Amino acid sequence: MITTFIWLAIVAALAVYVIILYNGLVALKHGVAKAWSNIDVLLKQRHDELPKLVETCKQYMQFERDTLEKIMAARAAANAAREKGDVKGVGEAESAMRLGLGNIIATVEAYPDLKANQSIQQLLARITGLENAIADRREFYNESVNLNNVRIEQFPDVIVARLFGFRAAELLVFSEEQKKDVDLRALFRA
Repeated sequence: MITTFIWLAIVAALAVYVIILYNGLVALKHGVAKAWSNIDVLLKQRHDELPKLVETCKQYMQFERDTLEKIMAARAAANAAREKGDVKGVGEAESAMRLGLGNIIATVEAYPDLKANQSIQQLLARITGLENAIADRREFYNESVNLNNVRIEQFPDVIVARLFGFRAAELLVFSEEQKKDVDLRALFRA
């Protein structure tokens, strides 16, 4: 009878140990999935936001360029009309120039720090921030994968891993093409 209790205690201890190993492997597997999900979110953000940010900068730069071109054209028209003595032409040109300047002043008053240069700096900062976040998450993911892969190959975890079908996960490795800097000139030309 004592022998039976000893064997039952050994079997119970072994069962508890297998359960602990199994739960540890499950936690690692879900840690890998969570780490990938974090990378996936950042990649989607980059995919969704980068074109929007570039387009926003292009639109602002276009507004500024159009406004300045209109002001310069109005200024040239005002000078030409003044040289000809065309009062009506000067009035129209000055009105156009005043309207353009009013647009710039209203924009600056509403957004005093708004400048094309800052828009580009913000775009670059956002791109850099996303790329740094992706690199950080990639490092965390690869560490999670490494912990998972080492653990399912270690004894005695390998027995439980094979018994319950735990598989090695793949490291996230970017190709040389994906590691290259983003060609912002191409994005702005698009």
